[in-house]
Amino acid sequence: MISKHVKPYIGPIVLVIAVIMLQAVAELSLPEYMSKIVDVGIAQSGVEYAAPVAMGKENMEALFEAGSPIYSYYYLDPPANSHFLDSSGLSYDTLYIINDYGEKNLAEVQKYFVQAFEGDKSAAISYIINEYGQMGMDIKEMQTKYMLKNGGFMLVIALFGACAAVFASYNSTKAAAGFARDLRKTVFSKVIGFSNAEFDKFSTASLITRSTNDIQQLQMFMGMGMRIVVFAPAMGVGAILKVIGSQSDFTWILGISIGVIVMMVVVLFSISSKRFKRIQELTDNANRIVREVLSGIMVIRAFSNQRRSEKRFDEVNEDLSRTNRFVTRTMGAMGPVMSLIMNLAVVAILYYGASYVEAGSMQIGSVVAFIQYSRHVVMSFMMISMISIFIPRAMVSITRVREVLSCESSINNPENPVKENSRSVGLVEFKNVSFSYHEADEYVLNDISFTANPGEITAIIGTTGSGKSSVINLIPRLYDATRGTVLVDGVDVKQMDLTHLRKKISYVPQKGILFSGTIESNIKFSDRENIDNAAMEKAAEIAQAGEFITEREGQFESSISQGGTNVSGGQRQRLAIARALAKPAEIIIFDDSFSALDYKTDSNLRKALNAELRDRTIIIVAQRISTIRNAEKILVMDEGRIIAQGRHDELMETCEVYRQIASSQIGEGGGR
Repeated sequence: MISKHVKPYIGPIVLVIAVIMLQAVAELSLPEYMSKIVDVGIAQSGVEYAAPVAMGKENMEALFEAGSPIYSYYYLDPPANSHFLDSSGLSYDTLYIINDYGEKNLAEVQKYFVQAFEGDKSAAISYIINEYGQMGMDIKEMQTKYMLKNGGFMLVIALFGACAAVFASYNSTKAAAGFARDLRKTVFSKVIGFSNAEFDKFSTASLITRSTNDIQQLQMFMGMGMRIVVFAPAMGVGAILKVIGSQSDFTWILGISIGVIVMMVVVLFSISSKRFKRIQELTDNANRIVREVLSGIMVIRAFSNQRRSEKRFDEVNEDLSRTNRFVTRTMGAMGPVMSLIMNLAVVAILYYGASYVEAGSMQIGSVVAFIQYSRHVVMSFMMISMISIFIPRAMVSITRVREVLSCESSINNPENPVKENSRSVGLVEFKNVSFSYHEADEYVLNDISFTANPGEITAIIGTTGSGKSSVINLIPRLYDATRGTVLVDGVDVKQMDLTHLRKKISYVPQKGILFSGTIESNIKFSDRENIDNAAMEKAAEIAQAGEFITEREGQFESSISQGGTNVSGGQRQRLAIARALAKPAEIIIFDDSFSALDYKTDSNLRKALNAELRDRTIIIVAQRISTIRNAEKILVMDEGRIIAQGRHDELMETCEVYRQIASSQIGEGGGR
């Protein structure tokens, strides 16, 4: 499920891997050139092979008289390397020019020449340097040319490696950012489609963490990890092959170092891996507490409870900090320990290498190259140890994100939606409906049956916790009925297209929720393109919001902060009601939406609703008797059941619960 978001970036990823491999090859070739500069450029004055390109006539004749096979590779007339003679200013009388050996004969010529010095290549090289000097050749110039040539190669390779690293970094980061963007979009779309049951399962704080922090961990792993995962093994394996190919007598030093490093990485990984899941869980908790504190900051201040809130946050923050410290210290120990191992390996190589150099079986440059390859091996394992930090965190994050993506919403569109009866516009019916929340043992609603007709106000009232809000949540399918049937215009809502169903319904929740933007953008929230200014102003007028809107600077263009915190609770509620009324919906649901309004505004709003929206189905959940006393049908709920229904006067005579609610509100405007 997550892998499909990687597919669009396969091309760039393959290209990055290829460039990283070339970068590794380039990096591994540098020690060879360094070895040449040290052994040939410095120690041998630029003379690379123990096979001279020219010799003095007297010394050449001495070799001829000795019967050396090397003589067969010299040409007296015409010389193949005549350009050397021309550039040297020497004459044929004093000089023999050696033919261009070619790679095939070079090793053989060098072998014969070194044999003349009892197998001592260094002695042969020294003889050649001395011979060149006697012939008047510029040894310094020869050395300089060799150094510049190989130094130039090193510079070009280093520049190529730098460009390759920049290219790989840019493209891997770009691919990782695109992957994270696409994954965030998918996760967000998935979360938006969740029903309330899924939100209850994950919690809002956890979904925020999974959509941000967890995806960021995957982005970091893909961006940085992809380069390291490819580069480190390529460097490590390449360096090991180079070391083995050198047939050095102290390769065992590197073997011991690698063994110690591998054991350390395995131990530290096993210690820290379980803590990464704990870090993400603690991050969820920290987010949850911060959301709770910031949402309830006014209540906290009113009760002077800042200390307790700080203590709650400090506890989870300290747990998160302590776990992070443990993981960071554990994984951070890798760096110093690996540096110690690498430096001890270098000391051992220098110690044993010095004896080989002294014995003449190894040159200084070879020791330097071996040290460089050893550093590459250890550094590759250090980079792999860094990956051991990213991998467990990434695996935890992958699991958490996959849980969201694999979670199927309990409320989905039917495969073959059924169209409603167009002659019954806005008819709502409950038939023997029972409902329980996810994993709950008891039903919240039991055997609910009623009808809400178009052109009527259907009200629901009852004690706190009686199930009023649960009833209306079943109409737009915020939850699905556990048993029974909820019908809109004669069709089971589970068989109706979800988007079409919700277009038929306007919903005002208990808490007036506004979004950052303007008053206009909030009122036109349901369909900004099709709700004109006249409809917006009409909705604001019915919702009794027109007066305070005209008093604000900018009026409908005045800004609304996140959550509507820059307007009062009553103003926020009226704007939420105006948003619902601006939508041309057939069914309007008010979930205790008038509780934040004063009695005068409540009364004026109800009069406006009766005058302007008599053709619609209006369902009102309320606490106040005064809000619903003129409703055509009042449902009285108690402990998840409808215990009575009728008009106000009927219920005052027949329903004890309704009478008690009314009696408690007499004198407060509720029973009038």
